[in-house]
Amino acid sequence: MRVFIMFDLPVETKAQIRTYTKFRKRLIQDGFLMMQYSIYIKSCLNKEAAHQSVNNVKRYLPKDGHVRSLVITEKQFENMMILVGEEDKNIELLGDNRTIEF
Repeated sequence: MRVFIMFDLPVETKAQIRTYTKFRKRLIQDGFLMMQYSIYIKSCLNKEAAHQSVNNVKRYLPKDGHVRSLVITEKQFENMMILVGEEDKNIELLGDNRTIEF
C-alpha cells in the first residue's frame, strides 16, 4: 500500500512558516518521502499499517491549511503515468527500502 499526504499550508508569516516546516519535518521523521512539493508518500506492508500511518499524521496536523490523505495499492501506484518530466528513481525504490512494519 502507498500512503499519500498532500497539503496546502499558509506561509505568509514567520509563525506559519515554522508550522509548515515542523509539519514537513515530522512527515519525514515518520518515513514519508517527498514525491513532489507538498506531496509526500510512504510505502506500507498492508492496509492496516497504511491507516495507522494516516492516524499518526492526524496527531500532528496544523490547525490552518488543508491536508489530505490517500491510500492506494501497489498496483494502482505502478499504473501512475508521468506526463511531464523524468521519473524520480528514489520514489520508485520507496517500496524496497522504506516499508514500515506493523
